[in-house]
Amino acid sequence: MEAAFVESGTTVDKGENARLSSFVGAIAIADLVKTTLGPKGMDKILQRISEHDQSISVTNDGATILKSVNIDNAAAKVLVDIAKVQDDEVGDGTTSVAVLCGELLREAEDLINQRIHPQTIAEGWRLARKAARDALDASTRDNSADDAKFREDLLTIARTTLSSKLLTYDKDYFANLAVDAVMRLRGSNNLDHIQVLKKAGGHLRDSYLEEGFLLDKKIGVGQPKKIENAKILLANTSMDTDKIKIYGSRVRVDSLNKVAEIEEAEKQRMRQKCDKIMSHGCNVFINRQLIYNLPESIFTENGIMAIEHADFDGIERLAAVTGGEVVSTFDRPDLVTMGECDTIEEVMIGEDKVIRLGGCKSGEACSIVLRGASSHVLDEAERSLHDALCILTATVKDPRIICGGGCTEVLMAQAIDRQVEATPGKKALAMASFARALRQLPAIVADNGGYDSAELVTQLRAAHAAGKNTHGLDMYNGTIGDMLELGVAEAYKSKLCVLLSASEAAEMILRVDDIIKCAPRARNEGY
Repeated sequence: MEAAFVESGTTVDKGENARLSSFVGAIAIADLVKTTLGPKGMDKILQRISEHDQSISVTNDGATILKSVNIDNAAAKVLVDIAKVQDDEVGDGTTSVAVLCGELLREAEDLINQRIHPQTIAEGWRLARKAARDALDASTRDNSADDAKFREDLLTIARTTLSSKLLTYDKDYFANLAVDAVMRLRGSNNLDHIQVLKKAGGHLRDSYLEEGFLLDKKIGVGQPKKIENAKILLANTSMDTDKIKIYGSRVRVDSLNKVAEIEEAEKQRMRQKCDKIMSHGCNVFINRQLIYNLPESIFTENGIMAIEHADFDGIERLAAVTGGEVVSTFDRPDLVTMGECDTIEEVMIGEDKVIRLGGCKSGEACSIVLRGASSHVLDEAERSLHDALCILTATVKDPRIICGGGCTEVLMAQAIDRQVEATPGKKALAMASFARALRQLPAIVADNGGYDSAELVTQLRAAHAAGKNTHGLDMYNGTIGDMLELGVAEAYKSKLCVLLSASEAAEMILRVDDIIKCAPRARNEGY
Protein backbone atom coordinates (compact mmCIF):
# COMPACT_ATOMS: atom_id res chain seq x y z
CA MET A 1 0.00 0.00 0.00
CA GLU A 2 2.79 2.45 0.96
CA ALA A 3 4.46 1.87 -2.40
CA ALA A 4 1.78 4.05 -3.98
CA PHE A 5 2.84 7.20 -2.21
CA VAL A 6 6.44 6.78 -0.95
CA GLU A 7 9.35 7.78 -3.17
CA SER A 8 11.56 5.18 -4.81
CA GLY A 9 14.45 4.20 -2.55
CA THR A 10 12.20 4.02 0.53
CA THR A 11 11.41 0.58 1.94
CA VAL A 12 8.94 -0.31 4.70
CA ASP A 13 9.10 -3.53 6.74
CA LYS A 14 5.85 -4.15 8.56
CA GLY A 15 4.50 -6.23 11.43
CA GLU A 16 6.12 -9.62 11.91
CA ASN A 17 8.95 -8.93 9.46
CA ALA A 18 9.95 -5.73 11.30
CA ARG A 19 9.74 -7.37 14.71
CA LEU A 20 11.67 -10.45 13.61
CA SER A 21 14.39 -8.29 12.03
CA SER A 22 14.74 -6.31 15.29
CA PHE A 23 14.86 -9.42 17.46
CA VAL A 24 17.35 -11.26 15.26
CA GLY A 25 19.73 -8.27 15.06
CA ALA A 26 19.68 -7.50 18.79
CA ILE A 27 20.01 -11.15 19.85
CA ALA A 28 22.93 -11.65 17.42
CA ILE A 29 24.80 -8.73 18.99
CA ALA A 30 24.12 -10.09 22.51
CA ASP A 31 25.42 -13.51 21.44
CA LEU A 32 28.54 -11.86 20.00
CA VAL A 33 29.68 -10.63 23.44
CA LYS A 34 28.03 -13.36 25.55
CA THR A 35 31.18 -15.50 25.71
CA THR A 36 33.21 -12.65 27.27
CA LEU A 37 30.97 -12.50 30.38
CA GLY A 38 32.33 -13.43 33.80
CA PRO A 39 35.75 -14.18 35.30
CA LYS A 40 36.36 -17.03 32.85
CA GLY A 41 35.08 -15.26 29.75
CA MET A 42 37.01 -15.48 26.49
CA ASP A 43 38.75 -12.66 24.58
CA LYS A 44 38.09 -11.38 21.06
CA ILE A 45 40.62 -10.28 18.45
CA LEU A 46 39.48 -7.12 16.67
CA GLN A 47 41.26 -6.74 13.33
CA ARG A 48 40.93 -3.64 11.18
CA ILE A 49 40.83 -4.32 7.46
CA SER A 50 41.22 -0.87 5.94
CA GLU A 51 43.94 -0.35 3.38
CA HIS A 52 46.07 1.83 5.66
CA ASP A 53 45.29 0.28 9.03
CA GLN A 54 45.82 -3.45 9.61
CA SER A 55 46.22 -3.17 13.39
CA ILE A 56 44.69 -5.62 15.85
CA SER A 57 43.57 -5.41 19.46
CA VAL A 58 42.77 -8.22 21.90
CA THR A 59 40.02 -7.48 24.42
CA ASN A 60 37.05 -8.85 26.35
CA ASP A 61 35.59 -5.43 27.13
CA GLY A 62 31.99 -5.40 25.83
CA ALA A 63 31.91 -1.68 24.96
CA THR A 64 35.21 -1.86 23.03
CA ILE A 65 34.01 -4.87 21.01
CA LEU A 66 30.63 -3.34 20.19
CA LYS A 67 32.10 0.08 19.26
CA SER A 68 34.37 -1.55 16.69
CA VAL A 69 31.61 -3.48 14.89
CA ASN A 70 29.93 -1.79 11.90
CA ILE A 71 26.22 -2.60 12.15
CA ASP A 72 23.37 -2.17 9.67
CA ASN A 73 20.54 -3.44 11.91
CA ALA A 74 18.63 -0.67 13.74
CA ALA A 75 17.86 -2.73 16.88
CA ALA A 76 21.46 -3.90 17.12
CA LYS A 77 22.55 -0.24 17.17
CA VAL A 78 20.33 0.29 20.23
CA LEU A 79 22.30 -2.43 22.05
CA VAL A 80 25.59 -0.82 21.06
CA ASP A 81 24.33 2.54 22.36
CA ILE A 82 23.29 1.18 25.76
CA ALA A 83 26.69 -0.49 26.13
CA LYS A 84 28.40 2.86 25.35
CA VAL A 85 26.19 4.69 27.87
CA GLN A 86 26.95 2.05 30.52
CA ASP A 87 30.67 2.51 29.80
CA ASP A 88 30.40 6.30 30.14
CA GLU A 89 28.15 6.16 33.21
CA VAL A 90 29.87 3.60 35.43
CA GLY A 91 32.62 1.98 33.35
CA ASP A 92 31.72 -1.63 34.14
CA GLY A 93 28.81 -3.93 33.21
CA THR A 94 28.95 -3.17 29.47
CA THR A 95 28.72 -6.86 28.50
CA SER A 96 26.03 -7.60 31.12
CA VAL A 97 23.72 -4.87 29.82
CA ALA A 98 23.90 -6.13 26.21
CA VAL A 99 23.47 -9.78 27.22
CA LEU A 100 20.49 -9.06 29.53
CA CYS A 101 18.78 -7.04 26.79
CA GLY A 102 19.33 -9.91 24.34
CA GLU A 103 17.92 -12.48 26.79
CA LEU A 104 14.83 -10.32 27.42
CA LEU A 105 14.18 -10.13 23.67
CA ARG A 106 14.69 -13.89 23.35
CA GLU A 107 11.97 -14.39 26.00
CA ALA A 108 9.77 -11.78 24.29
CA GLU A 109 10.01 -13.68 21.01
CA ASP A 110 8.49 -16.78 22.68
CA LEU A 111 5.69 -14.68 24.20
CA ILE A 112 4.92 -13.03 20.84
CA ASN A 113 4.64 -16.52 19.30
CA GLN A 114 2.03 -17.29 22.00
CA ARG A 115 -0.05 -14.35 20.65
CA ILE A 116 0.60 -12.08 23.63
CA HIS A 117 0.52 -8.41 22.63
CA PRO A 118 3.80 -6.42 22.93
CA GLN A 119 2.09 -3.76 25.12
CA THR A 120 1.02 -6.50 27.57
CA ILE A 121 4.59 -7.82 27.69
CA ALA A 122 5.94 -4.28 28.27
CA GLU A 123 3.45 -3.73 31.10
CA GLY A 124 4.50 -7.00 32.77
CA TRP A 125 8.17 -6.09 32.38
CA ARG A 126 7.61 -2.74 34.08
CA LEU A 127 6.03 -4.49 37.08
CA ALA A 128 8.89 -6.99 37.14
CA ARG A 129 11.48 -4.19 36.92
CA LYS A 130 9.94 -2.45 39.93
CA ALA A 131 9.98 -5.68 41.97
CA ALA A 132 13.59 -6.36 40.93
CA ARG A 133 14.69 -2.85 41.86
CA ASP A 134 13.04 -3.10 45.29
CA ALA A 135 14.82 -6.42 45.92
CA LEU A 136 18.12 -4.90 44.73
CA ASP A 137 17.70 -1.89 47.06
CA ALA A 138 16.96 -4.20 50.02
CA SER A 139 20.15 -6.25 49.41
CA THR A 140 22.59 -3.31 49.54
CA ARG A 141 25.02 -2.51 52.32
CA ASP A 142 26.81 0.76 53.03
CA ASN A 143 30.05 1.06 55.03
CA SER A 144 30.94 4.62 54.01
CA ALA A 145 30.80 5.82 57.63
CA ASP A 146 33.79 3.61 58.54
CA ASP A 147 36.89 4.51 56.47
CA ALA A 148 38.68 1.17 57.01
CA LYS A 149 35.61 -0.90 56.04
CA PHE A 150 34.83 1.36 53.08
CA ARG A 151 38.39 0.96 51.77
CA GLU A 152 38.01 -2.82 52.09
CA ASP A 153 34.72 -2.58 50.15
CA LEU A 154 36.46 -0.61 47.39
CA LEU A 155 39.24 -3.21 47.22
CA THR A 156 36.64 -5.99 46.97
CA ILE A 157 34.83 -4.20 44.11
CA ALA A 158 38.12 -3.53 42.28
CA ARG A 159 39.17 -7.19 42.64
CA THR A 160 35.77 -8.36 41.35
CA THR A 161 35.92 -5.99 38.36
CA LEU A 162 39.49 -7.01 37.48
CA SER A 163 38.63 -10.74 37.81
CA SER A 164 37.13 -10.76 34.32
CA LYS A 165 39.99 -8.76 32.78
CA LEU A 166 43.56 -9.30 31.63
CA LEU A 167 44.83 -8.20 35.06
CA THR A 168 43.04 -11.04 36.90
CA TYR A 169 46.27 -12.82 37.94
CA ASP A 170 47.62 -9.65 39.59
CA LYS A 171 44.21 -8.38 40.68
CA ASP A 172 45.22 -7.81 44.35
CA TYR A 173 48.15 -5.64 43.28
CA PHE A 174 46.20 -3.61 40.72
CA ALA A 175 43.15 -3.31 43.02
CA ASN A 176 45.39 -1.63 45.60
CA LEU A 177 46.85 0.57 42.87
CA ALA A 178 43.39 1.68 41.67
CA VAL A 179 42.00 2.27 45.18
CA ASP A 180 45.07 4.32 46.20
CA ALA A 181 44.65 6.49 43.08
CA VAL A 182 40.90 7.03 43.64
CA MET A 183 41.29 7.74 47.38
CA ARG A 184 43.80 10.49 46.51
CA LEU A 185 41.02 12.30 44.63
CA ARG A 186 39.36 12.98 48.02
CA GLY A 187 35.88 12.86 46.62
CA SER A 188 36.45 15.18 43.62
CA ASN A 189 36.09 12.13 41.28
CA ASN A 190 37.86 13.95 38.45
CA LEU A 191 39.62 11.13 36.60
CA ASP A 192 41.64 13.72 34.65
CA HIS A 193 43.83 13.95 37.75
CA ILE A 194 44.78 10.28 37.30
CA GLN A 195 47.04 9.86 34.30
CA VAL A 196 47.76 6.40 32.88
CA LEU A 197 51.15 6.23 31.14
CA LYS A 198 51.96 3.12 29.06
CA LYS A 199 55.60 2.07 28.69
CA ALA A 200 56.45 -1.16 26.87
CA GLY A 201 58.93 -3.43 28.61
CA GLY A 202 59.06 -5.35 31.87
CA HIS A 203 56.09 -7.21 33.32
CA LEU A 204 52.59 -6.08 34.30
CA ARG A 205 53.66 -6.49 37.92
CA ASP A 206 56.30 -3.76 37.39
CA SER A 207 53.50 -1.16 37.07
CA TYR A 208 53.37 1.39 39.89
CA LEU A 209 51.62 4.51 41.18
CA GLU A 210 53.67 7.69 40.93
CA GLU A 211 52.64 10.43 43.35
CA GLY A 212 52.78 13.41 41.07
CA PHE A 213 52.25 14.01 37.39
CA LEU A 214 54.33 12.51 34.57
CA LEU A 215 54.69 14.25 31.22
CA ASP A 216 56.07 12.13 28.39
CA LYS A 217 58.03 15.00 26.79
CA LYS A 218 61.61 16.32 26.60
CA ILE A 219 63.19 19.37 28.22
CA GLY A 220 64.87 21.87 25.85
CA VAL A 221 68.60 21.58 25.04
CA GLY A 222 70.93 23.10 27.65
CA GLN A 223 68.10 23.97 30.05
CA PRO A 224 67.97 23.04 33.75
CA LYS A 225 66.90 19.41 34.29
CA LYS A 226 65.50 20.04 37.79
CA ILE A 227 63.68 23.08 39.22
CA GLU A 228 62.43 23.55 42.80
CA ASN A 229 59.35 25.69 43.61
CA ALA A 230 58.31 25.84 39.98
CA LYS A 231 56.15 28.67 38.66
CA ILE A 232 54.65 27.24 35.49
CA LEU A 233 53.26 29.29 32.61
CA LEU A 234 50.99 27.08 30.47
CA ALA A 235 50.48 28.34 26.92
CA ASN A 236 48.89 27.48 23.62
CA THR A 237 50.70 29.84 21.29
CA SER A 238 52.81 29.79 18.15
CA MET A 239 56.56 29.87 18.94
CA ASP A 240 57.84 29.09 15.45
CA THR A 241 57.63 32.46 13.66
CA ASP A 242 61.39 32.92 13.36
CA LYS A 243 60.99 31.60 9.81
CA ILE A 244 59.22 33.34 6.92
CA LYS A 245 55.77 31.76 6.61
CA ILE A 246 53.64 33.46 4.01
CA TYR A 247 51.56 30.77 2.32
CA GLY A 248 50.06 31.41 -1.12
CA SER A 249 51.96 34.72 -1.50
CA ARG A 250 55.18 35.85 -3.16
CA VAL A 251 57.57 38.41 -1.74
CA ARG A 252 59.65 40.22 -4.36
CA VAL A 253 62.87 41.83 -3.21
CA ASP A 254 65.73 43.34 -5.16
CA SER A 255 68.51 41.93 -2.98
CA LEU A 256 69.29 39.23 -0.43
CA ASN A 257 69.79 41.98 2.16
CA LYS A 258 66.05 42.64 2.06
CA VAL A 259 65.35 38.95 2.81
CA ALA A 260 67.72 39.17 5.76
CA GLU A 261 65.89 42.28 6.99
CA ILE A 262 62.52 40.44 6.85
CA GLU A 263 64.00 37.53 8.79
CA GLU A 264 65.51 39.88 11.35
CA ALA A 265 62.12 41.59 11.82
CA GLU A 266 60.54 38.18 12.45
CA LYS A 267 63.25 37.34 14.99
CA GLN A 268 62.79 40.69 16.71
CA ARG A 269 59.08 40.02 17.09
CA MET A 270 59.87 36.60 18.61
CA ARG A 271 62.36 38.21 21.06
CA GLN A 272 59.64 40.66 22.14
CA LYS A 273 57.24 37.76 22.63
CA CYS A 274 59.80 35.88 24.75
CA ASP A 275 60.38 39.04 26.83
CA LYS A 276 56.63 39.26 27.50
CA ILE A 277 56.56 35.59 28.55
CA MET A 278 59.54 36.08 30.89
CA SER A 279 57.89 39.20 32.41
CA HIS A 280 55.36 36.85 34.06
CA GLY A 281 58.09 35.70 36.45
CA CYS A 282 57.85 32.02 35.46
CA ASN A 283 60.75 29.59 35.63
CA VAL A 284 58.99 26.86 33.58
CA PHE A 285 57.25 27.43 30.23
CA ILE A 286 55.10 24.61 28.83
CA ASN A 287 53.61 25.14 25.36
CA ARG A 288 51.05 23.05 23.52
CA GLN A 289 52.70 23.88 20.18
CA LEU A 290 56.29 23.64 18.95
CA ILE A 291 59.08 25.88 20.29
CA TYR A 292 61.67 26.64 17.61
CA ASN A 293 65.42 27.18 18.04
CA LEU A 294 65.46 30.94 18.61
CA PRO A 295 62.92 31.12 21.48
CA GLU A 296 64.43 27.95 22.99
CA SER A 297 67.90 29.58 23.03
CA ILE A 298 66.43 32.74 24.63
CA PHE A 299 64.79 30.65 27.38
CA THR A 300 68.08 28.73 27.87
CA GLU A 301 70.04 31.99 28.32
CA ASN A 302 67.58 33.08 31.02
CA GLY A 303 67.61 29.73 32.89
CA ILE A 304 63.97 28.91 32.07
CA MET A 305 62.90 25.30 31.46
CA ALA A 306 60.89 25.13 28.22
CA ILE A 307 58.79 22.08 27.28
CA GLU A 308 57.23 21.95 23.82
CA HIS A 309 54.40 20.02 22.17
CA ALA A 310 52.49 19.10 25.34
CA ASP A 311 49.43 18.03 23.32
CA PHE A 312 45.92 19.29 24.04
CA ASP A 313 45.07 16.45 26.46
CA GLY A 314 48.36 16.97 28.31
CA ILE A 315 48.07 20.77 28.60
CA GLU A 316 44.46 20.62 29.82
CA ARG A 317 45.34 18.00 32.42
CA LEU A 318 48.39 20.04 33.49
CA ALA A 319 46.16 23.09 34.00
CA ALA A 320 43.86 20.99 36.20
CA VAL A 321 46.58 19.53 38.41
CA THR A 322 48.87 22.58 38.75
CA GLY A 323 46.05 25.07 39.25
CA GLY A 324 47.11 27.24 36.31
CA GLU A 325 45.41 28.65 33.23
CA VAL A 326 46.22 27.99 29.58
CA VAL A 327 46.99 31.38 27.97
CA SER A 328 47.53 32.51 24.38
CA THR A 329 48.42 36.19 24.82
CA PHE A 330 50.93 37.69 27.25
CA ASP A 331 50.12 41.40 27.43
CA ARG A 332 48.54 41.34 30.94
CA PRO A 333 50.68 39.30 33.37
CA ASP A 334 48.51 40.53 36.28
CA LEU A 335 45.49 38.60 34.93
CA VAL A 336 47.30 35.26 34.41
CA THR A 337 47.12 32.45 36.97
CA MET A 338 50.29 30.38 36.88
CA GLY A 339 50.56 26.74 37.85
CA GLU A 340 52.64 25.69 40.84
CA CYS A 341 54.43 22.56 41.98
CA ASP A 342 57.32 21.76 44.34
CA THR A 343 59.71 20.09 41.89
CA ILE A 344 60.01 19.43 38.18
CA GLU A 345 62.68 16.94 37.17
CA GLU A 346 63.63 14.45 34.49
CA VAL A 347 63.33 10.78 35.53
CA MET A 348 63.90 7.47 33.77
CA ILE A 349 61.21 4.82 33.22
CA GLY A 350 62.81 1.77 31.63
CA GLU A 351 64.86 3.28 28.82
CA ASP A 352 62.73 6.42 28.36
CA LYS A 353 63.05 9.83 29.97
CA VAL A 354 59.90 11.56 31.24
CA ILE A 355 59.28 14.77 33.16
CA ARG A 356 57.93 14.38 36.69
CA LEU A 357 55.96 17.15 38.41
CA GLY A 358 55.96 16.50 42.17
CA GLY A 359 53.96 18.27 44.89
CA CYS A 360 51.36 19.73 42.50
CA LYS A 361 48.98 22.41 43.75
CA SER A 362 46.15 19.92 43.26
CA GLY A 363 47.39 17.29 45.75
CA GLU A 364 45.19 14.54 44.35
CA ALA A 365 47.14 14.31 41.06
CA CYS A 366 48.90 11.03 40.41
CA SER A 367 50.11 8.90 37.51
CA ILE A 368 49.84 5.16 37.03
CA VAL A 369 52.76 3.79 35.00
CA LEU A 370 51.80 0.58 33.20
CA ARG A 371 54.54 -1.80 32.07
CA GLY A 372 53.93 -4.77 29.79
CA ALA A 373 55.37 -7.06 27.15
CA SER A 374 53.66 -5.50 24.11
CA SER A 375 51.40 -2.67 23.00
CA HIS A 376 48.40 -5.06 22.85
CA VAL A 377 48.91 -6.11 26.47
CA LEU A 378 49.32 -2.48 27.54
CA ASP A 379 46.18 -1.35 25.69
CA GLU A 380 44.06 -4.09 27.30
CA ALA A 381 45.63 -3.42 30.71
CA GLU A 382 44.73 0.27 30.34
CA ARG A 383 41.11 -0.62 29.44
CA SER A 384 40.90 -2.97 32.44
CA LEU A 385 42.33 -0.39 34.82
CA HIS A 386 40.09 2.34 33.39
CA ASP A 387 37.02 0.18 34.12
CA ALA A 388 38.22 -0.33 37.70
CA LEU A 389 38.89 3.41 38.21
CA CYS A 390 35.46 4.34 36.79
CA ILE A 391 33.57 1.84 38.96
CA LEU A 392 35.49 2.97 42.06
CA THR A 393 34.69 6.66 41.48
CA ALA A 394 31.03 5.70 40.93
CA THR A 395 31.13 3.80 44.26
CA VAL A 396 32.64 6.80 46.05
CA LYS A 397 29.65 8.86 44.82
CA ASP A 398 27.12 6.14 45.75
CA PRO A 399 28.79 3.92 48.38
CA ARG A 400 26.19 1.14 48.41
CA ILE A 401 27.49 -2.27 47.35
CA ILE A 402 25.87 -5.64 46.63
CA CYS A 403 27.00 -9.26 46.35
CA GLY A 404 28.32 -10.42 42.97
CA GLY A 405 28.64 -13.84 41.40
CA GLY A 406 25.06 -14.02 40.11
CA CYS A 407 23.69 -13.57 43.64
CA THR A 408 21.63 -10.44 42.97
CA GLU A 409 20.23 -11.77 39.66
CA VAL A 410 18.80 -14.84 41.42
CA LEU A 411 17.61 -12.63 44.29
CA MET A 412 15.77 -10.30 41.90
CA ALA A 413 14.30 -13.23 39.92
CA GLN A 414 13.07 -14.78 43.19
CA ALA A 415 11.35 -11.50 44.17
CA ILE A 416 9.65 -11.34 40.74
CA ASP A 417 8.51 -14.98 41.01
CA ARG A 418 6.86 -14.25 44.37
CA GLN A 419 4.96 -11.34 42.80
CA VAL A 420 3.94 -13.42 39.74
CA GLU A 421 1.85 -15.68 41.99
CA ALA A 422 -0.27 -12.70 43.07
CA THR A 423 -0.57 -11.10 39.60
CA PRO A 424 -3.62 -11.98 37.46
CA GLY A 425 -3.70 -11.93 33.66
CA LYS A 426 -1.15 -12.34 30.90
CA LYS A 427 1.13 -9.75 32.56
CA ALA A 428 2.21 -12.56 34.89
CA LEU A 429 3.68 -14.48 31.92
CA ALA A 430 5.77 -11.43 30.96
CA MET A 431 6.96 -11.05 34.57
CA ALA A 432 7.99 -14.72 34.68
CA SER A 433 9.91 -14.24 31.42
CA PHE A 434 11.79 -11.28 33.00
CA ALA A 435 12.82 -13.53 35.91
CA ARG A 436 14.02 -16.23 33.48
CA ALA A 437 16.11 -13.67 31.58
CA LEU A 438 17.76 -12.53 34.85
CA ARG A 439 18.58 -16.15 35.76
CA GLN A 440 20.24 -16.58 32.37
CA LEU A 441 23.10 -14.24 33.40
CA PRO A 442 24.57 -16.60 36.08
CA ALA A 443 23.90 -19.53 33.71
CA ILE A 444 26.00 -17.84 30.96
CA VAL A 445 28.78 -17.04 33.46
CA ALA A 446 28.85 -20.72 34.52
CA ASP A 447 28.82 -21.94 30.88
CA ASN A 448 31.77 -19.66 30.06
CA GLY A 449 33.72 -21.27 32.90
CA GLY A 450 33.07 -24.76 31.48
CA TYR A 451 30.74 -25.77 34.33
CA ASP A 452 27.25 -27.34 34.30
CA SER A 453 25.10 -24.21 34.35
CA ALA A 454 21.79 -26.02 34.91
CA GLU A 455 23.18 -27.77 38.00
CA LEU A 456 24.76 -24.63 39.49
CA VAL A 457 21.78 -22.31 38.88
CA THR A 458 19.31 -24.79 40.39
CA GLN A 459 21.59 -25.18 43.43
CA LEU A 460 21.73 -21.39 43.68
CA ARG A 461 17.93 -21.07 43.51
CA ALA A 462 17.56 -23.70 46.23
CA ALA A 463 20.09 -21.89 48.45
CA HIS A 464 18.20 -18.59 48.06
CA ALA A 465 14.89 -20.33 48.75
CA ALA A 466 16.46 -21.63 52.00
CA GLY A 467 17.25 -18.04 53.04
CA LYS A 468 20.95 -17.96 52.02
CA ASN A 469 20.59 -14.60 50.27
CA THR A 470 24.33 -13.93 49.94
CA HIS A 471 25.13 -17.10 47.99
CA GLY A 472 26.43 -16.93 44.42
CA LEU A 473 28.70 -18.78 41.98
CA ASP A 474 32.23 -19.69 43.11
CA MET A 475 33.82 -19.72 39.66
CA TYR A 476 37.22 -20.95 40.85
CA ASN A 477 35.87 -24.18 42.37
CA GLY A 478 32.79 -24.74 40.21
CA THR A 479 30.38 -24.66 43.17
CA ILE A 480 28.17 -22.14 44.94
CA GLY A 481 29.39 -20.23 47.99
CA ASP A 482 28.85 -17.26 50.28
CA MET A 483 29.88 -14.11 48.37
CA LEU A 484 30.63 -12.23 51.61
CA GLU A 485 33.20 -14.86 52.60
CA LEU A 486 34.65 -15.13 49.08
CA GLY A 487 34.91 -11.33 48.79
CA VAL A 488 32.90 -10.96 45.57
CA ALA A 489 31.04 -7.63 45.45
CA GLU A 490 29.76 -5.20 42.84
CA ALA A 491 28.73 -1.56 42.90
CA TYR A 492 25.00 -1.00 43.37
CA LYS A 493 25.00 1.75 40.75
CA SER A 494 26.47 -0.55 38.09
CA LYS A 495 23.89 -3.29 38.65
CA LEU A 496 21.03 -0.77 38.76
CA CYS A 497 22.14 0.75 35.43
CA VAL A 498 22.32 -2.73 33.87
CA LEU A 499 18.79 -3.56 35.06
CA LEU A 500 17.19 -0.28 33.96
CA SER A 501 19.06 0.25 30.67
CA ALA A 502 18.61 -3.32 29.43
CA SER A 503 14.90 -3.48 30.25
CA GLU A 504 14.14 -0.04 28.78
CA ALA A 505 16.06 -0.81 25.56
CA ALA A 506 14.37 -4.22 25.21
CA GLU A 507 10.97 -2.59 25.76
CA MET A 508 11.72 0.02 23.10
CA ILE A 509 12.73 -2.65 20.54
CA LEU A 510 9.68 -4.76 21.45
CA ARG A 511 7.24 -1.93 20.65
CA VAL A 512 8.48 -1.58 17.06
CA ASP A 513 6.06 -2.72 14.35
CA ASP A 514 7.40 -0.88 11.27
CA ILE A 515 10.95 -0.22 10.04
CA ILE A 516 11.10 2.55 7.43
CA LYS A 517 14.37 2.98 5.51
CA CYS A 518 14.66 6.23 3.57
CA ALA A 519 17.19 7.04 0.88
CA PRO A 520 18.69 10.55 1.22
CA ARG A 521 16.84 13.16 -0.81
CA ALA A 522 18.56 13.71 -4.14
CA ARG A 523 19.86 17.21 -4.82
CA ASN A 524 18.16 18.77 -7.84
CA GLU A 525 20.27 19.79 -10.81
CA GLY A 526 21.05 23.48 -11.07
CA TYR A 527 21.53 24.17 -7.34
